[in-house]
Amino acid sequence: MKPLIFVDRRLPLDVLQYLEEHCTVKTWGKDEERNPEKILHYLQDVVGFFNSGSVKIDNKLLDAAPNLKVVSTMSVGYNHFDIEQLKQRKIIGTHTPYILDDTVADLVMGLMLSTARRITELDTYIKEGNWKGNEGKKLFGIDVHHRKLGIIGMGRIGEVIAKRATLGFDMEVMYYNRSRKPEVEAQLSLTYVSMDHLLEQSDFIVIMLPLTDESRNMIGKEQFAKMKNDAIFINASRGGTVIEQDLIDALQHGQIRGAGLDVFAQEPLSSDHPLLALSNVVLTPHIGSATEATRYDMAKLAARNLVHALQGKEDAHIIKELL
Repeated sequence: MKPLIFVDRRLPLDVLQYLEEHCTVKTWGKDEERNPEKILHYLQDVVGFFNSGSVKIDNKLLDAAPNLKVVSTMSVGYNHFDIEQLKQRKIIGTHTPYILDDTVADLVMGLMLSTARRITELDTYIKEGNWKGNEGKKLFGIDVHHRKLGIIGMGRIGEVIAKRATLGFDMEVMYYNRSRKPEVEAQLSLTYVSMDHLLEQSDFIVIMLPLTDESRNMIGKEQFAKMKNDAIFINASRGGTVIEQDLIDALQHGQIRGAGLDVFAQEPLSSDHPLLALSNVVLTPHIGSATEATRYDMAKLAARNLVHALQGKEDAHIIKELL
């Protein structure tokens, strides 16, 4: 008898067919409104849950799913998982690392370039009919090439960003991480530095950390005060790593030059959010992995993780805290 699973998002046909080969699949009705309360009903008798990454795996959900054995999230991050509850209930959690590294790194470089050269700001400027041809320095930005880049968090995505920065833009890259990575330093000519040194010396600062108790609110008023006045801050990891009001204050008062942000404290942003009024910020709606090819690969891997974990195979990408 095939194991019963619930899938909380629409999937490519071949990925859905793969799941149906190995499992009995439940999913939302064609025109059904999706909400947290309804999903609890669907989970009552399933052993597997394909999670799009937007549903919190907490006590309430787990209480509603007494037979649950595996939760497979279609994301690399898993801060929406209550790890301690999964441990206590002996439920396997899997995620989708590696596949999105290059795609997120591309976005980070895009945010750096857009903010430094004021691309979105000047796109609006010209579309609104303001270009007269005699603006001079009014339209100037700053260079990205040969500048100093500081990366906070040298995980897989951090390494890919560093590769693009050093080999593509001849940037001098320094990094701060919980542990040093000598092999990566040698390969990409990176320099390991203290957090304070990175904040004080970098022209561009990229934070690439998962959201944990240690990283939550890591960057705030004290850290922005140490940055150069012309520094640009980039966050495409998790909004909760930054005290957002302190970032807004730093941008409004010229403590830093600008910011490129793909993630926020609360998503989506409200229509009156103060970040929307700042011309020195480039904003994207949490699209780090949002390309058709990458999302397809993530769906395929999440499906494989779910099936293999239910089959007891060891090659599913189990979250490290649950190993």
